[in-house]
Formats: sequence, structure tokens, C-alpha cells
Amino acid sequence: MDSPTVLRIFRQLARPSRQCVYNPKSQVSRSAAPFSSQHRSYAIGRKSHTDERGDSTWQQRTDILPRDVTQQIKEFPRITAKDLRHRTQRPRRVKMYTRDFIEDSLYNPNYGYFTKHATIFNPGEPFDFPNIKDGAEFNRLVDRSYVEFEDALDSIQPNDLRQLWHTPTELFRPFYGEAIARYLVTNYKMTLYPYHDLIIYEMGAGNGTLVRNILDFIRENEPEVYTRTQVKIIEISASLAGLQLTNLRQSPYGREHLERLQIINRSIFDWNEYIHSPCFFLALEVIDNFPHDSLRYDPDTEEPLQGSLLIDQDGEFFEIYEKHLDPVVRRYLQLRQVAARSPFTTPVSGPKFLRTLRHSLPLAPNLTKPEYIPTSLMQFFDILHRFFPAHRLVLSDFNYLPDAVPGLNAPVVQTRYQRRNVQVTTPFVYQGYFDIFFPTDFAMMEDVYRAITGKLTRVSSHQSFLESWAIVEETMVRNGENPLLSWYANASVMTTV
Repeated sequence: MDSPTVLRIFRQLARPSRQCVYNPKSQVSRSAAPFSSQHRSYAIGRKSHTDERGDSTWQQRTDILPRDVTQQIKEFPRITAKDLRHRTQRPRRVKMYTRDFIEDSLYNPNYGYFTKHATIFNPGEPFDFPNIKDGAEFNRLVDRSYVEFEDALDSIQPNDLRQLWHTPTELFRPFYGEAIARYLVTNYKMTLYPYHDLIIYEMGAGNGTLVRNILDFIRENEPEVYTRTQVKIIEISASLAGLQLTNLRQSPYGREHLERLQIINRSIFDWNEYIHSPCFFLALEVIDNFPHDSLRYDPDTEEPLQGSLLIDQDGEFFEIYEKHLDPVVRRYLQLRQVAARSPFTTPVSGPKFLRTLRHSLPLAPNLTKPEYIPTSLMQFFDILHRFFPAHRLVLSDFNYLPDAVPGLNAPVVQTRYQRRNVQVTTPFVYQGYFDIFFPTDFAMMEDVYRAITGKLTRVSSHQSFLESWAIVEETMVRNGENPLLSWYANASVMTTV
């Protein structure tokens, strides 16, 4: 896609539009609250339609009057992200569940965000924290490192659409990785050593920096454990798998590390091998990009409707909400209901009379705002339970995200253009050019994980976990601030007890 086209898309993304409810029988439409538009020059709209059986309500985009796509809903086949893995062109004349659209947008091997555009920031030499004046200076150093890193990339291949993001592993290396290593070694020696090897699986290892820092630490500080250590990376991206090998080779112990390393280039959701040995499973800053399903609720009956996306012959998007729930969504809702140890919120949790009043006002929508549910996370726990029964999970991610799109548990959707972030108000955007990442409800996630695996867990803040396992003096700046503890304040860690 050329730069003028991208600029046009971004201008349209910022253009206000109107959400419409339309009754095709009476040909009467009424406007609702304005939304921001999606990609291209189309507004996001909402249209309700009840077919002969009275069992579908659907949403679509429109500029003024919504276009009736009832026939397309009936005719277009439903496909999955797996069906699109070998497609080089974005699909048309299809419909797909929200989770499949998000998975295809992020992970399609030919045009997905992570396979084609994402680059992980590497600041070069680790930051010299004891010689940094204060937190503000650290922020400036990070900003400067970003510019230098991207200048170096542009000197080789300029790219206005480069998607660049950072992780705690890279910003605070090697100290963050060493904290994870202390946790692993301590728990291994307390419960498994010397009867079992230290087997570590990492899902989505990025540049491979965390694995390198963990292996370096164990090699230097726990040589008897190092001889029993095996690391297996599960990596969906072939290009990142190559970077991980390169990073490991650059370690002073590269040859020894590579003897203990295996990179498995596949999605965790394709896993089919039974692992009977006890192991630690690392999922750090990866589940925020797990696909979610979308639901909206009937404000009167409180019935959930499952969201899909219809893509017409012109590549235009139409949101569809139907009363029929597929087995994955239905199982998650049932599991949530029985597993939750405390009340949880949905778009119909408030007093019904207030909701009825709100939706009876002029121009009011006929469905609630969307709720995004982590069905892929549930399926990930299923895989751990089925294929890794003796695992111990170490999971970290965001518990809150500002500037999310409208809805409950809604994602942040953004891209970068000419080194500037562009945020939008819908996850239904041009596939492959936008990061779509979700916050995690750790209380609910913990309950679902416990219900599926039968294991006990502990949830702590990012800061609390690092205070327990990092040598915090190593990342303290001169005025006493500690960026390792203050950054990522909106993240939590869940571990299997």
C-alpha cells in the first residue's frame, strides 16, 4: 500500500460518522450517537434486521442510509482464520467470527501484522541505571534510543509503516530476564531437582532476549541446574524464529545454549503432542494479542448475540450480530458462570429500568455496547490442561489499557505511520496494518484457569513480582526511582502455585 493511500485511510479513520438503526420493512431509519469511522471512506453504522425466523440482528457500516446485506448474510460462506493461512489476498465475499477476523489480521502468514510489519525495539547496549539521574532522564534515553534504532533500520530500508514496540525484557535487560530465571530456578530446586530436568517452554519469544538472559544467568550462577536445563520456544513467526537463533548465538555461551534450545515454528493452538514431564510455561506479554469474540446484548431480554464480520465483494466491512452462539462462545459463557468466585460485569449488569429507559430514548441503539470475551485464552488453557498436564504457568500482561475502543474489555487498536501512533475506534480495520491488543481481567482469568486445569494460582502486581525476584538495586537510578518497578504499572503476573 502506498503512502497516499495510507494517509487517506487514516484521515477517514478520524472522520466522525453516524451509527444507524434501520428497519427494512418500514424504510424508517434513526440516527444514534456518532462513532469514528473505519478504514476507507465509510462510516460505521448499525442496522437491525429480523428475518423470517426472527433470529438475527446485524450491524453494518453506512454513510447515510444503511445498505441491506440480508442476502449476502445468507449466501456468503463462513470461514475461519485457518482457512486463510495460505491466502495471499485479504478475503472478500465471506463472513467470519470476530475472533477469526482478529487472528487473520494479526497472524496471517502473508499479510498479518506480526508476520509483516511488527518490529521489536532493541536499545543496543543495556541502560546504565546507576548513572542515570532520574526517571525523566531514563524516559529521554529511551526516546533517543528509539530514534537511533529506527534511523539505523531506515538507513537499510526506509519504511513509513514500520510497527515498532518495546517489551520489559528489552528495556530492562538483563535484569528482567534474570528475575524470571531466579523464580524458575528457585521453584525448580524446591520441588523438582534432581529428579527432573528444568524444562522451560516460552510462547512468543520475540527477539529471543529473555531466553538468552535466562540461560546466561543459569549458566553463570547455577551450573548444576544448567546441565539439566532445556528450553523450547513455540514461535508462530518464522522471521522471529531466525532472530531468536541469532540472538542466542551472540551470547558468550552461544554454542552451549544452542545445545539446550529447540525452536518449534508453529502456533500453540496447533499443538498436538502430549508432554508428560513437569515443565514451566512462560507466556509473557503475549495473551493481550489473543483473539477475542464480541457480544452485544438485547437490552430488554438480556440475551447475548455473537458478533461476526461480513466482507462484501468490494472489501467493505459489515458487523453482524446473531442470536445463535457457536460452541466456543457458549462454552466460555457457561464456564464463566460456574467458575467465577465473585460477581462480574457485563453490558446488562446494571439496573434494568435504567437500561430500558436509556434504550427507549430517541436515536438510541437497539443493542448494548460490545463485550469482548477471551475465548482464545480459554482454548489456550485447554491446550495446557490436555497436552501439558504437569505444567506450571508464568503469565504476565496488561490488566488495564487506556484509550481502548468502545465496549467492555475492549482492545486498543493502533498503528504507526511515519513514527507516529494513530489510534482508532474499532477493531474492524484493514488487516495487517493495526495492532489489536486487549486488557486481561486477571480475576476472571484466574477463575477460568483454575476451573479448566484444577491448579491453584497466585496473582500479583508486576511491581510486587519483581520486588520478590529481581535485585531492584540494579535498576535504581541516582535519585532513588526505579523504572523497572514503576514502568508497566498496569500489568499483573499470574503463576501456578
